[in-house]
Amino acid sequence: MGVVIPLEESKNKQASVKPLVDLTKSGMERVNQLILSKAGSDVQMIPEVANHLISSGGKRLRPMLTLATASMFGYEGDHHIKLATSVEFMHTATLLHDDVVDESDLRRGKNTARTIWGNQASVLVGDFLLGQAFRMMVEVGSLEALDVLSTAACVIAEGEVLQLSVAKNMETTEDDYLAVIRAKTAALFAAAAEVGPIVAGTDKATRSAMKSYGMNLGLAFQLVDDVLDYGGKAAETGKNVGDDFREGKITLPVILSYRRGTAAEREFWKESIEGGQNDDLRLEKALGLIGKYGALTDTIQRAQHYGTIARDALAPLPETPWKSALNDVIDFCISRVN
Repeated sequence: MGVVIPLEESKNKQASVKPLVDLTKSGMERVNQLILSKAGSDVQMIPEVANHLISSGGKRLRPMLTLATASMFGYEGDHHIKLATSVEFMHTATLLHDDVVDESDLRRGKNTARTIWGNQASVLVGDFLLGQAFRMMVEVGSLEALDVLSTAACVIAEGEVLQLSVAKNMETTEDDYLAVIRAKTAALFAAAAEVGPIVAGTDKATRSAMKSYGMNLGLAFQLVDDVLDYGGKAAETGKNVGDDFREGKITLPVILSYRRGTAAEREFWKESIEGGQNDDLRLEKALGLIGKYGALTDTIQRAQHYGTIARDALAPLPETPWKSALNDVIDFCISRVN
């Protein structure tokens, strides 16, 4: 089941993250080595749980942003390696915690850690990774970088709690939802992009530009993820189409469909999301309503809007292969729906 949404901009069909992967290849090799080292422990279950998720095939976009935004401003030390690893550990920890909160069984096409080792192990290993992340930040010795990443950790946690407060509530507004994803997803993208120029010793204007780039890229990224749950394919997304629906998650396509619907259609959404009536037949109806009200197309347009803001943040910077690669990442994130 799914809805294919064509993109208007044909250039996005060729969008690729490969330029960024190529530019950060040597740095990411060092990051991956550090990840394996810092995920180690004498407590056997810790590396087992951590490596299950770490090795599950994510693109590691966030640490690549840290490496890229340090290197594009001439940084030549190794602090960005530890900061990039810290960013990835923060991300991995939030995924472990998320899967427990959401009771998810599948991530990136594999069973979640909680289904193999249990909820307690997932939460505690996530805490271990957060601890290791902060140890590496301290080793770097930059109070500014520590401030940015520790603030992001707090904001992410606030986003998790905010999401709980609006969970399965069909009166959630678009503004409410944007506040959740700005905290839960975009804050770490923003921090990952800001700590690079911090260790490179750039001015505040450059730091702000990279923070804006990361924040808006993160918003676009999450909105496209929302679309993929109703319009993607399991093989491409690593989860079953409609998982958000089955879990009763409030995402933008649902919010738009609910608010634009008739009284009877709004009652359907309440029964499905709030009441937990979410079998395959109801998913088919949900997909039909989402299509009827153009909710996926409009969610993509929102993503493109934030992508444009991210591109504008980069615009004043000198033309370099790094800048070009970061622009390509914007196109890549949005083109995943094609």
